[in-house]
Amino acid sequence: MRGETTVRQSTQCRETKETQIALYLNLDGGERKIETGIGFFDHMLNSFAVHGGFGLILKCTGDLEVDGHHTVEDVGIVLGKAVANILGDRAGIARFGSAYVPMDEALGFCALDISGRPYLVFDAPMPQAQCGQYDTCLTVEFMRAFAMNAGITLHLKSMYGDNAHHITEALFKALARALKQAVQPTGGEVLSAKGVL
Repeated sequence: MRGETTVRQSTQCRETKETQIALYLNLDGGERKIETGIGFFDHMLNSFAVHGGFGLILKCTGDLEVDGHHTVEDVGIVLGKAVANILGDRAGIARFGSAYVPMDEALGFCALDISGRPYLVFDAPMPQAQCGQYDTCLTVEFMRAFAMNAGITLHLKSMYGDNAHHITEALFKALARALKQAVQPTGGEVLSAKGVL
């Protein structure tokens, strides 16, 4: 019913032989506490939450003795599922969002559509292979897992940059700001000429 305040939150868990994840997401803010065992990834997820205005509590235990791939990808899966769960049929939201974010010499861009048709376009060469214990090639894996499980058409581009830390952080912040726009309540119906997404 219009006029009522809906709490836009979701709790998701995922347990496999590779990772154990518990995640709480609130699109309208709240506590932020993130532990994945990968310091740089924690930093990126915290930046995502802060710049999106999201509450995010996340605990992930993964097989980091192998590498960070399963941890990063599976967190993307669970975060995407949380967004999809919160938004349901996607009625009453702005649906589209975009943002440019500068980070020192780097400039990141994100455009997205909460369309129900998952797709990823990712154009962001990484000049360095690692940021701390985080393999920079995992950024695309996270973004793909997130987009596919959230049902989002997601375009990300590094316009330029020389430092992989700055490039990656600009992309996470751009994603956050674009998603913040797209999930803004409008009070209307599903924003689609078809009447459904």
